[in-house]
Amino acid sequence: MNPHPPAPAPSPRTIRTPLRRAPLALLAALAIAIAAAPAMSEAKRRAKRPAAAPVAAAVAAGYADRPEVRSFVAEMVAEHGFIESELLAMFAQVRRSDDAMRLMAPAPPTFKRSWQAYRSRFLDPLRIREGLRFWSEQELWLDLAAQRFGVPPEIVVAIIGVETIYGRITGDFRVLDVLTTLAFDYPRRADYFRSELEQYLLYSRESNLDVFSVRGSFAGAIGLPQFMPGSIRRFAVDLDGDGGVDLQSNPADAIGSVASFLAEHGWRNGEPVRFEMLFDDEGRLAPLIDAGIRPQFTITELAEYGVSSTEPVSLDMPLALIDLPNGDGAPSYYLGAQNFFAITRYNRSSFYAMAVYELARTLASRR
Repeated sequence: MNPHPPAPAPSPRTIRTPLRRAPLALLAALAIAIAAAPAMSEAKRRAKRPAAAPVAAAVAAGYADRPEVRSFVAEMVAEHGFIESELLAMFAQVRRSDDAMRLMAPAPPTFKRSWQAYRSRFLDPLRIREGLRFWSEQELWLDLAAQRFGVPPEIVVAIIGVETIYGRITGDFRVLDVLTTLAFDYPRRADYFRSELEQYLLYSRESNLDVFSVRGSFAGAIGLPQFMPGSIRRFAVDLDGDGGVDLQSNPADAIGSVASFLAEHGWRNGEPVRFEMLFDDEGRLAPLIDAGIRPQFTITELAEYGVSSTEPVSLDMPLALIDLPNGDGAPSYYLGAQNFFAITRYNRSSFYAMAVYELARTLASRR
C-alpha cells in the first residue's frame, strides 16, 4: 500500500534552522515560536494518550533537555559546524516514536524462523509481476548500472522489490523522530543509530532538505532502495546525471545506488551467488555453521566435512555454508559465494540474501 500523506511541513524558517547559520535575532524569535507551538501540540497529544503512557510522553517532551542529547549537539557543533541553538530548537520538536521501539524489539525466544515461510513472502505474484514491469520500464538504467558496476539487472531489481515493492512501501515514519528515538532510547543499538542520526543531519544540510519532512522506515531507511543516511552519503550515485541524488522518487538513482553499494561491498562480476550442496552427515556441519557466512573454505576443504556441490565450483573459490532453519522441519543448506556475502552487507540476514537471489532468478527466467 502507499504511505499515508505526510503531515504539513513546518514553515521554511523553522525547517531550515538546523541546516544553515542564522542571525541571532532570527534565532531568538525562532526559539520563542518553537517553545510555544510544541507545548500546545504536546498537550493535545497527551490528552489523547491512554493513562499507561505518561512516562513515554515525558521522555518525548524532553529530548532537547537531556544531557546525552546536549552532548551529541556539542559534538555536532565542534566537529561539523552546526549551531547549538538551532539543533536544540530542532530536538525540542522531535517526537519519540514508540512504534519504532516496538518494531525494533527482537523476536521472542520461542519464535522459530522458517526459510520457507520467509521465502513465500517475497516470491509472491505481486513482486514478480511488478518486478518484470519495473525491469522493462527501467531497462536503460539497469543496463547502464550493470556496465558501470558489474551487478546484473535482476539482482538490482530483486533488491528494490524485496525492500519496497518498487516504491510502494517506503515507510511513513519521520526519519528524524525514529533516529532520535533509537539513538537515545534504544540502548541495544544506540551507537549505530546515533551515528546514523549524525549522518542524517549532514545529509539534510548537504542536500538542503527539511529535516522534518523526510519519511522512511521504522529504522530510518529512505527511498526505493531503503538506504540508511550513512549509506546515502557513502554509496548513492546520480546515475542519470541530473545533478542530484534522489532515492525517493528517481528509479535511475535508486538503481545506480544499489549497484554501487554491492560493488563497494565486494560484488564479483560474472561469479555465482550460491551453489546447491550435498552432505553425508548433518552432524558434521556444525563447525562450518559456526564459522559464519563469510566465505573462507574451498570446495576441497569442505570435502573434509563430507560436503560437496551439485554444480562445478572453482577449486580456489572461497565458500561458506549457509544454513536456513525451517521451524520444526529440516534446515535448508547451501554454499554461499562472495556475491551471496555481498548481498548480506545490504541486510545482514541469510534469509534476506537468499530471498533476493531466488526472486532475481525467477525474474530473469521469466524475461
